[in-house]
Amino acid sequence: MPRIEATDPTAPAPRALLAASAALMEELFDAEENHYLAPEELAADGIHFFVARDETDAVTGTIAMAEMDGYGEVKALFVDPDARGQGLAQTLLAHVEGVARERGLDWLRLETGDRLLAAVKLYRAAGFTTCGPFGDYEANSSSVFMEKFLG
Repeated sequence: MPRIEATDPTAPAPRALLAASAALMEELFDAEENHYLAPEELAADGIHFFVARDETDAVTGTIAMAEMDGYGEVKALFVDPDARGQGLAQTLLAHVEGVARERGLDWLRLETGDRLLAAVKLYRAAGFTTCGPFGDYEANSSSVFMEKFLG
């Protein structure tokens, strides 16, 4: 069972996974349609950043939740390719949902890419439904916007 813990996204191990995630996003989507945050941005006030660690203490996954006005935005969900297929993404997402509930947030929202089929499937299975753009997002050719009511 992985251990989920809050940590600094600029530390070497989380930074390496975040770089792998960014590289994938840059490979799949045009620059103007990429909305990932750099490790330094994920370290900002109002953003809760977590990692999953395996039994060897290696960082195997990341997730963040940005506290917005009345909702939490899921960011930076990424699992090391060698650790996939073990339910780690579901565990990380459930952890952030628990944090959102503890913080009194009624909604979780996210933006993902239409080519990230496994991610869209994960979010749907976790109870997220498609919605329109929110916050500062604008509709584009590849973004999928989703939300889940927690209240």
